[in-house]
Amino acid sequence: MVDTPEAVSGAAAQAKPFALMWGLDEQGTRGPKRGLSLDQVIDAAIEVADAEGVAALSMSRVAKRLGFTTMSLYRYVDSKDTLLVLISDRALGLPPELPVGVGWRTGIEAWAEGVSESLRRHPWFVDLPLAAPPMGPCNMAWLDAGLGMFAETAVPEPMKLQLVMNVSLYLIGRMRVAKELAASGDNAEYPVMLSRVLDPQRYPALTRALDAQVFDDDDVEWDDGGLRFGLARLLDGYEQFVRTFEEQS
Repeated sequence: MVDTPEAVSGAAAQAKPFALMWGLDEQGTRGPKRGLSLDQVIDAAIEVADAEGVAALSMSRVAKRLGFTTMSLYRYVDSKDTLLVLISDRALGLPPELPVGVGWRTGIEAWAEGVSESLRRHPWFVDLPLAAPPMGPCNMAWLDAGLGMFAETAVPEPMKLQLVMNVSLYLIGRMRVAKELAASGDNAEYPVMLSRVLDPQRYPALTRALDAQVFDDDDVEWDDGGLRFGLARLLDGYEQFVRTFEEQS
């Protein structure tokens, strides 16, 4: 099979941040006399994103924060795209000490709570483009910890990965929607607007939901309570899935 130009280009784009995150690239070790380092560049980029959001992040903003010229940063990071990959790993950080010997569900719930706490420390994380699979040491530490929660189950290894990734994508997606809804302001008029246009004959289930004031119900949330509710329902399905493999073994 011959790689397409797009595949080669994508692999090359991933190779640079991968090498930097794992210490395989020595570029930039002979920096300016003031001692700029790759770690300083990454930390400054995170500070800019924390203060102004990831949309405001640029090589020039980071350089200004460090007191260097923009061109000097290119000795350490070849592009903004590479910088985004680097900060996505650094900002996530390493997982905390997680419970052991407590069963996979309790374990993955603690893991998910840890991921959520990491994301809350840097709300801009959920705005990052998902242009490449996670590949840095922090992401790998979290992935290893998540897979470890299913180590004692009979679920095949490829499916363990799917289980962990599904939880991760649920958390990121849910928190991204919550962030965007919060930024959009008051949505109190939403059910009123719908009630004016929805035909009960065409939208019977949704009409019943509106009549029951589901959008006014405090139990329908996008905050932490809603996130935990959705996670619990996801893991309810996992319970049955894991059980099928235990019955086969």
